[in-house]
Amino acid sequence: MSESTPDPQQQSAYERGAAKMAEVYAGDVVILPEGAMPFNDVMMRSLFGEMWTRDVLSIRDRRLLLMGVIAASGSVDVWKIQARAALKNGELSPAELRETLITLAPYAGYPRVAGLVGECEVVIAKWNKEQQAPA
Repeated sequence: MSESTPDPQQQSAYERGAAKMAEVYAGDVVILPEGAMPFNDVMMRSLFGEMWTRDVLSIRDRRLLLMGVIAASGSVDVWKIQARAALKNGELSPAELRETLITLAPYAGYPRVAGLVGECEVVIAKWNKEQQAPA
């Protein structure tokens, strides 16, 4: 480990969770300080500090599962967050992101998934624009 990257064994569950959440969401989410909200503390320790840090499934694998559940529940805004992070992290290409919707439609329902199609294109267009912007 470098001096700038703490050894995960020396980090608390909260710190591991915060680091994993930042990685999973490509830095696009606000990470609250520990103790700011009990719900957040539990989520950070258990969801991100334990489940997301397991090495049996990749982040991409977990994200695909999560995107399916989110699509089935009809949570458009949460699905967009996942789609953006998948693009930013290089886990899914725009074509693969579109293909997830084609695959999900018969399982989650065409009306529910149809609501994601336009939003998917908005996420992809924004990501494409960011890719073309000078650094």
